[in-house]
Amino acid sequence: MNRRHFFKITSLTGIGISIFQQLVFQDATTLISYKELIGKGKPQLYGSGFNLRKEANDAFLKLSAAALKSDIRIQVVSSYRGFNHQNRIWERKYKQNSNNGLSPTENIKKIIEYSTIPGTSRHHWGTDLDLIDSNVKQPRRVLNPNHFEGDGVFSKFKEWMDEHANDFGFYLVYTDKKERRGFKYEPWHYSYKPLSKPYLDAYRKLNIKDIITSEQLMGADYFSEEFIANYLNQNILDINPELL
Repeated sequence: MNRRHFFKITSLTGIGISIFQQLVFQDATTLISYKELIGKGKPQLYGSGFNLRKEANDAFLKLSAAALKSDIRIQVVSSYRGFNHQNRIWERKYKQNSNNGLSPTENIKKIIEYSTIPGTSRHHWGTDLDLIDSNVKQPRRVLNPNHFEGDGVFSKFKEWMDEHANDFGFYLVYTDKKERRGFKYEPWHYSYKPLSKPYLDAYRKLNIKDIITSEQLMGADYFSEEFIANYLNQNILDINPELL
């Protein structure tokens, strides 16, 4: 092999390795980039007043039309959130908790009761939604579990979703199972399984430690090895088994 040919091959090999490191396979025909998985990509999104990937959006419109027949008008409170959006939420809560006297470790523990670390949110994928019913009188703080149970204002919505959401591909992510750990019960957070499951499979191939320690996040100095391992196993993976 001549010297020029050798360098050409090694150069192409290096490019190939670099590309491979940036991509995670979803299936035989589709690639999910690392940036998309952590909320730094530029996915094509659809929706009016919300943002979802096309397949999830199409399914959501069908879900909404079906719910309307039962006098439930589904409203999206939150959908796609990029890395920077999630980081703004993280920093706002971190500063607020610090001002209230919480130590860094207490602060982080408090935030991850409901909010994800930037780069690890399911909302980065364009497959997940926070939902309520806009056909009822809106409470001051809509995303409160009490509103979805018993005689809460969104109890009818929750009952309807329990019965019908799965038929359209949407599943509750953070259930009220007593043995479940990680994020607290979120009766408003639904995920479009046909897309989010492959995304989670791809995400699990990444090094979570590298993601949450390389972005210079507020409080990152207190992300211990034990914390990161627990966060992965509890907050990211201890979810509705139907979505694993």
